[in-house]
Amino acid sequence: MQKYNIHTVQKDETLKSIATLYGLDKDVLKHFHNNHCAVKDMILINLNGQKELFVPRTAVADKTLLVQFGKGNSLTLQPENTVRRYSVVITLEKGEGKNELKYETSVRWLKTEKGQQFFEIDRTSNLYLNEEEVNEIADLLAYRTSKLLYPLQISTDEHGKFETVENAEVFSKRWAALKEELYKEFEGETVDEYCRKIEKVISEPEALNLYIKNDYFIRALFLGIYRSFGNEYKTEMTVTFPVVDNAIEPSYRVTLETDPLKEETGLITIEGKGKLYEEREIDDFIRKSPFSLIIKDNPVMNEEGTFRIISYLKQENTLPKSLYLECSIMLQEEKKISVSVSEIDEK
Repeated sequence: MQKYNIHTVQKDETLKSIATLYGLDKDVLKHFHNNHCAVKDMILINLNGQKELFVPRTAVADKTLLVQFGKGNSLTLQPENTVRRYSVVITLEKGEGKNELKYETSVRWLKTEKGQQFFEIDRTSNLYLNEEEVNEIADLLAYRTSKLLYPLQISTDEHGKFETVENAEVFSKRWAALKEELYKEFEGETVDEYCRKIEKVISEPEALNLYIKNDYFIRALFLGIYRSFGNEYKTEMTVTFPVVDNAIEPSYRVTLETDPLKEETGLITIEGKGKLYEEREIDDFIRKSPFSLIIKDNPVMNEEGTFRIISYLKQENTLPKSLYLECSIMLQEEKKISVSVSEIDEK
């Protein structure tokens, strides 16, 4: 992200007048400019022919353009009374194959307790696969059985990262009625198979949490981006994401950055980029191994994968207005998952 602005020097402007314009001491401005410019453009005492000056990104006349950070340039999730409706697009790519899922969902804040945030998530539309409403029996059953979980209540940690399902006890109560509806509409081994799957999920807490951890929307929205960004407005973090089916998700080293200035739209930007960082090799992931089968003293880390997220916030402590997440890993061919989330504006 850009760390400075450019000031075009006007006729009769001086180092002091430009510094005053931005609310800076002239020596601070000179030091900042000299640290960013080419040697030939350095300021010795006063301006000596410079046509442009490097100015700190945060040196603006209109202070409402600045992001209001907390201690350590931190952003904290405090979404009291928040209700969001989102349009979600999930794209799954493997080699040349590509499928796109679309649906709408709502997210409602419930409470804050001991540093945790609690939310209720609900699916508010049908599911569309490649622009068409799902109608294959297997797709319909997968979608209909998953609706058992909604409304879903979850908790996050202090960074806004998904932790666990909070209303698991209600699923078994919902299941009897939903199962009866399914057997009225479908019959045969397929419905038996999907009913067995969902019954296993709701009967075992670990299976339920694993099932929800594979929800790409929840994982993207509650990735844990609310952090202290330090003096350089950036921080390092380790991210895991269910881009492949594995008991231990692939890890990525990500540099997360934020811009101290809001966009022209008034939105706050948080952007992260990184690479896969794993001891496990391609064959380990293909075999679905949770660890590397070859132990090395100084392993060469597998970096054959990328991670990117860009998120836009309306305010410093709210859920994103929109975000885009993209995660990839190289197997026999590249596998990539992207999640696009956009707030639905109320009319």
